[in-house]
Amino acid sequence: MGVEVLEQLVEIAPPAGPVVLCILDGVGWGLRDGGDAVHLANKPTLQRLWAEHPTVMLKAHGTAVGLPSDADMGNSEVGHNALGAGRVFEQGAALVQQAMASGAIGRSDTWRWLTESLQQGGTLHLCGLLSDGNVHSHIDHVLGLVRLAQQSGVKRLRVHALADGRDVADPSFDQYVVQLQAVLDEVTAVGCDAAIASGGGRMAVTMDRYDADWPMVERGWALHVHGDGPQFSSVTEALAALRQLPDGKSDQTLGGFVIGRGGQPVGTVHDGDSFVFWNFRGDRAIEISRAFEEGPEFKQFDRGRCPKVRYAGMMQYDGDLHLPARFLVVPPAIDRTLGEFLAALGKRSFAVSETQKYGHVTYFWNGNRSGVLAPKFEQYTEVPSDRIAFDRAPNMQAKAIADQVLMAMEVAPRYDFIRCNFANGDMVGHTGNLPATITAVAAVDRELGRVADKVAQLGGILVVTADHGNADDMWMRDKKNAPLHNADGSIQAKTSHTLNPVPLTIVDSRPHAPWQLRTVPNAGLANVAATLLALLGYQAPHDYAAALVEPASLSPAA
Repeated sequence: MGVEVLEQLVEIAPPAGPVVLCILDGVGWGLRDGGDAVHLANKPTLQRLWAEHPTVMLKAHGTAVGLPSDADMGNSEVGHNALGAGRVFEQGAALVQQAMASGAIGRSDTWRWLTESLQQGGTLHLCGLLSDGNVHSHIDHVLGLVRLAQQSGVKRLRVHALADGRDVADPSFDQYVVQLQAVLDEVTAVGCDAAIASGGGRMAVTMDRYDADWPMVERGWALHVHGDGPQFSSVTEALAALRQLPDGKSDQTLGGFVIGRGGQPVGTVHDGDSFVFWNFRGDRAIEISRAFEEGPEFKQFDRGRCPKVRYAGMMQYDGDLHLPARFLVVPPAIDRTLGEFLAALGKRSFAVSETQKYGHVTYFWNGNRSGVLAPKFEQYTEVPSDRIAFDRAPNMQAKAIADQVLMAMEVAPRYDFIRCNFANGDMVGHTGNLPATITAVAAVDRELGRVADKVAQLGGILVVTADHGNADDMWMRDKKNAPLHNADGSIQAKTSHTLNPVPLTIVDSRPHAPWQLRTVPNAGLANVAATLLALLGYQAPHDYAAALVEPASLSPAA
């Protein structure tokens, strides 16, 4: 593994049973009002744990998880990176921002490779999520690429814009299109034929993840590459028509569209073109990258005409798979993760979640590395997610995940460390459906209760936290936290993550725990790894963020 062997903590003995970490995705600590689904949900388990066991609030957004500023919402990717790595690494948003500001992207070998062949013909295609959510992408990045393309001598440019409505207000795609169109007009005026060619909602086309819904990627491929889809003369016309459809009310599920002139699509992809996917976050960029880069071995759908293009990502989305082969910004190099240290100690680990968060509790937890780190000591289990709208089945796979955790606690030899992710609070929270999200949080609480009972029975330690907030605020608000209203008087639904902290609770089944909470200024998700090591009886690496526990100051007899 290449990591140092950690020293034991003599003062903190490990428990007889396993240390179990439950990550309640999207369950932060909100304002405790009518827009807070966590507050409103029936959650006897969480209420009991918060009241009876040591609990501390952790920062899960902004600079605490490597994002550019504290105005940036946390997300599952950076949250799990911090949880598993024990340190804060500058993340994609910050790295891309720096590369754009310094001009490094334009000086890179990949940018020259993408643009050198286009000065005499061919098209540069830019595709990605068009918003300023700064979770998967930022509109400033694509605007910068458009201007850079014109400065680099590109004569023809097409944009394939995906609507957000998940990390930003929903709907809001129209306002981002206006900003984009202004810059496209700007470069067109100085000799670069630039236009929007296609688009659609992020949960309808292109941006699938974890092999959950390849037909979504197939729809995006048809739109972007072949110009095959409902055709309109402009994005304005497309939105006017698509907003009338049931799925068109939300940017997330907005139907796909193609822009055409004289009945012909304006931006199909052909041999000799270049194609950049401008998202910096990897999970929802991998599948479309595979569609472009894989050869005859690609079997996920029939690509039809498969143009030979120069393809690049904003970043490399999977370092182990080297996908894509070319990228504009080097991703963070996350090493010496908790999983590596546990394997070096010979400790057995088990990880489980459903499809929607399986990669977070494995790939992102392990520092953006695919596969099992140490097959001798680790087992990962994926529970298939439902393929329906999450607010229609808000229980999701919480019971099946809890079942897997309970079974893992019974195997011999036992697992020393078990981690799981309950996706409900985040995935249902993103729909903006407050009643469904309340049900989702209640479902997680119910299954958490089963896990807590089993951990106590086995003499283990349960650690409960979250990777970021979401379900804790389902209302759009002004700067004074007052809810915003629609024209009909209803409150505007919030579908994005929050800036709220997340609680971390430690439940030690022993009558007298050998540890106590310690005060750590500005504690965040990165402090969790050292905390888990301490509970397992080990001193964390010197460069890990400090543990949130320390040896108990008084003996039980005192």
